[in-house]
Amino acid sequence: MLGLPLAFTVPAVLGALVLLPALWFLLRVTPPRPRRQAFPPLRLILDERPRDETPARTPPWLLLLRLAVAAALVLAMAGPIWNPPPPSLGGSGPLALLLDDGFAAAPDWDVRVAAAAERLGEAGRAGRPVALAALSEGPRALAPVTAAAALDRLRALKPQPTLVDRAAALPAVRDFAAAHPDADVVWIADGLENGGARAFAEGLRFARPATVLAAAAPPLALAGAENRPDALAVTVLRADARAPGAGTLRAYDLKGLALGDAPFSFDGTAASATASFALPVELRNEVARVDVLGEASAGAVTLLDGRWKRRRVDVVTGASADVAQPLLSPGYFVTKALAPFAEVREVPPNVADPIGAALDEKPSVLVLADVGQVTGADHDRLARFVDEGGVLLRFAGSRLAGAPADDLEPVNLRRGGRTFGGALSWDKPKSLAPFDRASPFFGLTDRRDVTVSRQVLAEPDAGLPAHTWAALDDGTPLVTADHRGKGTIVLFHVTGDTTWSNLPLSGLFVDMLRRVVALGGETAKADDAGAAAAKPGEAAALPPTRILDGFGALGAPPATAKPVPAAFAGPGTADHPPGFYGPADALLAVNALNPGAALLPADLSGLGLAALPLKAAEPVDLRAALLVLAVVGFLADAVATALLGGGFTGLGARLPRLPGTGGRGAGTTAAALAVAALLAAGPGARPARAAESLPPAAVAALRQDHVPERDMEAALRTRLAYVASGDGAVDEESREGLRGLSRALTNRTSLDPGDPVAVDPARDDLSFYPMIYWPVVATAPQPPPAAVAKLSAYMKNGGTVLFDTRDALSARADGPPTPEAHWLATLLTGVDVPELEPVPRDHVITKTFYLIDNFVGRYNTAPTWVEALPPAPPEAVNRPARSGDSVSPIVITGNDLAAAWASDPDGEPLYPLVPGGARQRELAIRGGVNLVIYTLTGNYKADQVHVKDLLERLAH
Repeated sequence: MLGLPLAFTVPAVLGALVLLPALWFLLRVTPPRPRRQAFPPLRLILDERPRDETPARTPPWLLLLRLAVAAALVLAMAGPIWNPPPPSLGGSGPLALLLDDGFAAAPDWDVRVAAAAERLGEAGRAGRPVALAALSEGPRALAPVTAAAALDRLRALKPQPTLVDRAAALPAVRDFAAAHPDADVVWIADGLENGGARAFAEGLRFARPATVLAAAAPPLALAGAENRPDALAVTVLRADARAPGAGTLRAYDLKGLALGDAPFSFDGTAASATASFALPVELRNEVARVDVLGEASAGAVTLLDGRWKRRRVDVVTGASADVAQPLLSPGYFVTKALAPFAEVREVPPNVADPIGAALDEKPSVLVLADVGQVTGADHDRLARFVDEGGVLLRFAGSRLAGAPADDLEPVNLRRGGRTFGGALSWDKPKSLAPFDRASPFFGLTDRRDVTVSRQVLAEPDAGLPAHTWAALDDGTPLVTADHRGKGTIVLFHVTGDTTWSNLPLSGLFVDMLRRVVALGGETAKADDAGAAAAKPGEAAALPPTRILDGFGALGAPPATAKPVPAAFAGPGTADHPPGFYGPADALLAVNALNPGAALLPADLSGLGLAALPLKAAEPVDLRAALLVLAVVGFLADAVATALLGGGFTGLGARLPRLPGTGGRGAGTTAAALAVAALLAAGPGARPARAAESLPPAAVAALRQDHVPERDMEAALRTRLAYVASGDGAVDEESREGLRGLSRALTNRTSLDPGDPVAVDPARDDLSFYPMIYWPVVATAPQPPPAAVAKLSAYMKNGGTVLFDTRDALSARADGPPTPEAHWLATLLTGVDVPELEPVPRDHVITKTFYLIDNFVGRYNTAPTWVEALPPAPPEAVNRPARSGDSVSPIVITGNDLAAAWASDPDGEPLYPLVPGGARQRELAIRGGVNLVIYTLTGNYKADQVHVKDLLERLAH
């Protein structure tokens, strides 16, 4: 009545309320009160009043009081009940009781069972058969049984840890309704649209309208976690704004020990919130379970396995240190792509042994970006790292393309690179082919926009398809892998930057790296365990270990739980319920909801269904309260009548004035309080001043430091250096050649270098010298491994080594290598040498100071080799100079440059040239100047941004 939860047991009595207007007129008249007078006759005659005097009227407030008392009596006699019990179904046919038994029903499962038991009890009293159906059972036929049997089955039901698929159960309900047209249907819903609630409700619209019982607000749930760099972030979902707006999550490890709590709160009517566990990464990696406190539901639990751990990843790049554009380097792209889900550390290139330094950090994944051949102790440590379960991720590049083959590659590679879309290529850039179902990348999307312009090819042997994880649309591999021991070697056949492809610019690159990093140790074990459990010819599968029940408790797996594929990504189903699968040391977590899922409220409006609350409030009989109010009203009326009639002498005379009295009460005093905040000002600090000189103690410490005098001089003044070969004549030629080049630099450029210095790579610090001239002597002993390591570090830190074999007259293109060339090849075996090419005509090294075509010395027939540059883009064909992102760390020639540079203080040449002439000597000097300026200034001359400034300088 009136939209209120109010009912009357005897509603006919409410008709007496129409008599209240009549009572209004009857109760208005009040007889005059009697007066006490002395009997004296004269006094009695004088004060006699007329007989037809109008009696006094009843005060309005007293009249309203009497009407309220009368109304209370009428309402009490009608038997009012607040929150009356729901009406009975009233039918005589069978009752179909449908029960949502997914995880959303778990928090108030007892309430749902009580509501169902109440309907069963009502049907039992009416002698009606009952068909009870748990909707998680799917297409199971509904068979009517007695109410008692249905109640026994109801008490045995438990909520399931998954969402309910109502569509599977709808045909059985329709068949039951068709067989029993007079049946009543009661659906105890969980309030979620997930699982097709509205479609199911539309299917229930048959002859008799169905009754829907639903909770006021669906429960909370968790939709996965993200192990961010700073915290473990867990997403909390709600389907209705009436659900709790705040709460707490708790994280546990595999042993059930609590690791930390994290609060969450929803903003306004938001459907999701985030809770962050600000724990150290070591503790975050131990989290195996996160619960919503106070929510006993499998949906309020998220399980974490090794895929959610932030693994430590070290990145080693083969690029030199003096990268002019570091934001375009392979290390930058790889680091940025790994940062969202891994603890990434990029090893600085100035470390003497970057691979060893990375392995000392004990990473799960080691990334080698364009690192060529790995030899010596680093090779042995890398092989052991992979055998023990590590993941070695390699990216191709010019160094890998030019390096000899080694056993740390997943497949056999063809040396050199394959270029698409170049000036001499008929092919266009290739796109990615669909991922094979056996590939770890299967299921990833957004691959069609990825194109590849260059790649390192794999040898087409019989086992190549088994090692291919991703391929181009022409069938050539893009990503290959091989399991070695307990670990995996993965190779991207393109660079980690955008030089060879646009893959690093796509979101697919991040997803692919996420899948690769997830292999770190534990997934490999899971794959082995699944493969061992699988039968021959079947895909690897992981058996259930511990399964969540509907209330979110882990326990033994039920008999209906089936193994999941090793790459299963959820969510849980009836065959694969949420829980842990696989061996104890490599568990795979399956959750009720996947990351990115949402809870939607069910909208059943406009379907003609009778919607009732799942749990109605307890009925309250209002008769006693109304009778008490009536009695209190009677007492108040009696007191008021006595006062108005003259009773209570002294009060009756003043009482009529009470309704019109507006006496003043104590006034309230408004006070304003002004608060002034004073900022305490400390003593003024004097401005800091830089020390004008070092403290005496620091000066003394520097003097006591055993730094070679020539190193101190090289740090203060640029000098060229040459490697002492041990041959007196060769060393003299090198010294005089660099002296002559230094004098030319002083006379022709703004550079004023000091005297050249002879260095020993095994003993001296090479970092002070921008360019080192190394004359190759075939009879000299090979330098020790420590010297080779120092040389490799020097080249990676931006230094340039000019190797001069001085064998232009004896070298033949179609003949065996000269002794000098063989000696140099042996030296460079342990050095990460990039892919080399003869100096192109448009290379920036030919234009840094002079415009030259080749680098000549005593001879002019041998080519000069530098680091190979990436193919020029089509829009840059007309550029005057082309460069890479760094200075070539190595230059190789055989023209004996030092002999052509050598001269006495007067400028007279010291060695004859072949074929000779002043022009050849001048070109040799110009080439030497270009080499030095190139090592000092890099590739700025190739940047068209500076053309305007350069032209302005030339005009002045």
